[in-house]
Amino acid sequence: MFDKSPKSYTDLLGKTNRIVEGTAIKGDIISQADFRLDGNLIGNLQCNGKIVIGPAGAVQGDIVCKNADIEGRFEGKIQVAEMLNVKSKASINGHVVCAKLSVEPGAAFSASCEMRQQPKNLPVYERPESEKKEQ
Repeated sequence: MFDKSPKSYTDLLGKTNRIVEGTAIKGDIISQADFRLDGNLIGNLQCNGKIVIGPAGAVQGDIVCKNADIEGRFEGKIQVAEMLNVKSKASINGHVVCAKLSVEPGAAFSASCEMRQQPKNLPVYERPESEKKEQ
C-alpha cells in the first residue's frame, strides 16, 4: 500500500540534503541526492551525487561519492568516482581514491592518493531483507 519505488537520480537533481553548522552526528549517512555538510560527522557518508564539506564542516570516517568539494576538515578514506576539489582552507588526512583531483594552494593535503577510474554506478544502499519484512 505504501510501497513507493525509489526516485531516480534525475528526480533528485536540484535537491540537496543539509547538515548545518552546530549539528553533530555520530553514525552513517546514506543518500541518493547531493549532500552539504557544515556540521560534524563521526561516521561514514555514502552519496550517489555530490558531497560538499563546507568551511565549518568536519568528517571523521569514510566517504564514497560521485563528486566532492572539501573546504573543511576530513579524516579517513574518501573514494570519489569523478572529481575531488580540495579548496584552499581544507584539511585532508587519510587515504584518497579518485579519478580527477584539484588541490588549491594553501590546502593541507596529508593523504596517500590513488588516481584511478571508479565505476560510474556507485553502490546503492539497500535495506536488508529482515528490515523489508518488518514493514
